[in-house]
Amino acid sequence: MFNLLIRINIIILIFGISLVQAGERYTVQSRDGVGTRITIGGTVVPFREVTLSAQIPGRVKEIVGEEGDRFGKGMTLIAIDDTELLAKHGAAVAQMMNADATLRNANMQYSRELWSPNSPSGDKVPGGMGMPFMMDRVLTDPMSSFFGGSEPALDRYTDLNSYSTRIDQAHSALLQARSQIEQINAKLRDAVGKAPFDGVITEKLVEVGDTVQPGQPLLKFSDVDHLQIKVDIPARLGPNLKKGDTLSARIDAIEKPLDVKVEQIFPIADRQRHTITVKFDLEPAYAKARPGQYAEVDIHDIDVDVSQESLVVIPQSAVVRRGSLPAVYVLEETKRELRLVRLGKKINADYISVLSGLAEGEIIDRNPSVNQNNL
Repeated sequence: MFNLLIRINIIILIFGISLVQAGERYTVQSRDGVGTRITIGGTVVPFREVTLSAQIPGRVKEIVGEEGDRFGKGMTLIAIDDTELLAKHGAAVAQMMNADATLRNANMQYSRELWSPNSPSGDKVPGGMGMPFMMDRVLTDPMSSFFGGSEPALDRYTDLNSYSTRIDQAHSALLQARSQIEQINAKLRDAVGKAPFDGVITEKLVEVGDTVQPGQPLLKFSDVDHLQIKVDIPARLGPNLKKGDTLSARIDAIEKPLDVKVEQIFPIADRQRHTITVKFDLEPAYAKARPGQYAEVDIHDIDVDVSQESLVVIPQSAVVRRGSLPAVYVLEETKRELRLVRLGKKINADYISVLSGLAEGEIIDRNPSVNQNNL
C-alpha cells in the first residue's frame, strides 16, 4: 500500500512538471539604458464635470432624464417643489404694492404742505365759503405769535419735516418689499437645476419624491465629447513637462497607441504622495474611450541616474490582461502563479520593459494565451 502511494505521488509530480514544461519558458533578463521613459497609470476623465447640489430644502419634483441622456446648455435637468416659495412671493408682492401706495400718499401730503400750507384738510375743511375759517386764521395766528404762543415759520418747518419723514419711511418699506421679492426670486431660480454646458447626465444621486436639504448632491453632469487623461506623476518629473507637449499613451480596450497633449499641470504637489496632477487632452477621434477607463502615459525622464538604470525586459506575448491590469504567469517548479506587473515602455515590436513585479532570473510563460489550455 505504501509503495502504491509513493508511485502515485511520483506520477503526480512528473505530471505536474510536465504541465509547467508544456509552456514555452522565458528567463527574465535586464537591459541597461531603458529607463529614459516611465509609464504612469491614470484614468480617462471628462473635460468638464459638475455636481448639481440642492440650494433650498424641499421635495424633488422632476428629473428630466436618465444617465446618458444629452442636454444643451441652459436646459432644465432637475426641479424642486416651489409651492411654498410662490406663496411667499405673492405675499411679498402685496406688501410692495401697499408700500408703494403709502409712498405716493406721503408725497402728496408733503407737496400740499409745501405749496399750500394753510389749506384745510380732513375734518378741518370749512363749510360754506369758508369765511369763519379764514377769519380765524387771520386773527388767531398773529395774536398767537405776538404773545409767544407759537412761531408760524417753525411750525411750518416742523410740518414739512414730519411729512418728509413719512416719505422716507414709506420709501424704506418699499425697498424692503422689493428686496424680499428679489430674495424669493433667487430661491425660485435655485429650485431649478440647469445644464451649465452641453453634456450628459452621468449619475443620478436622488429620485423624484426624495426630500433634500441645502448642499445635498443631486446629480452629476459631464461633457463627454471632450475627454482627458488624468495622471499623478512623481514630483521630480514635473519639470520635464510643459503645456503643449505631445506624449504617447494607451487606453484599456484600445490596442492602438495614441498621441496626447499636455493641457494642464497643477502647480502644487500632493503633500502626502508627493505627486503632481497632470491632464492630457485626447483627440475627438478616439470615440471609443469612456470616462473611468484605465490609461497609461509614457513620460520622459531626463534624470541621469534613472536613465542609466537597468530594467527587466520580457516578451510582449507574455503579458496577459486581468481587467485593466497587466500580469504575467511566473513558473516556479510545479506552480504557475499569476503576478501583476507594472509595465514600462516598449523596447521594440516584440519586447517591453517592466518597472516592477518581476526580478531578473525569474521564469515566466512566454505565450500563455497558447499554453493556457494545456495547463
